[in-house]
Amino acid sequence: MAYRKLGRTNKHRRSMLANLTKSLIMNEKIETTETRAKEVRKFLDKMVTYGKNGSLVSRRKALAFLQNDNASVKKVFDDLAVRYANRNGGYTRILKLTERRGDDALIVILELVEGDAA
Repeated sequence: MAYRKLGRTNKHRRSMLANLTKSLIMNEKIETTETRAKEVRKFLDKMVTYGKNGSLVSRRKALAFLQNDNASVKKVFDDLAVRYANRNGGYTRILKLTERRGDDALIVILELVEGDAA
């Protein structure tokens, strides 16, 4: 699977993506750059899929990725898995805002979509 390195070392990138994923789970909306948002989207989809599976192994995998954050994992398994039970992927939406001053990076809002697929 191809992925973006985001100008970070492996440990820093993994930690940054885990933290952005936790923030998205807890707040249901984050503001970040477009490239980061596209990477976080992949990991959030994986976490929701783990939640929909609901097994102990899935819960442990989610805990391992989310750095043992029990509140985030509980929300994924109890809230998001139920909300997206009838949806097969596409749990997030990217809304483009503006370019960041200084480096012209595109700033976007990454948010969770509503429950059922339209």
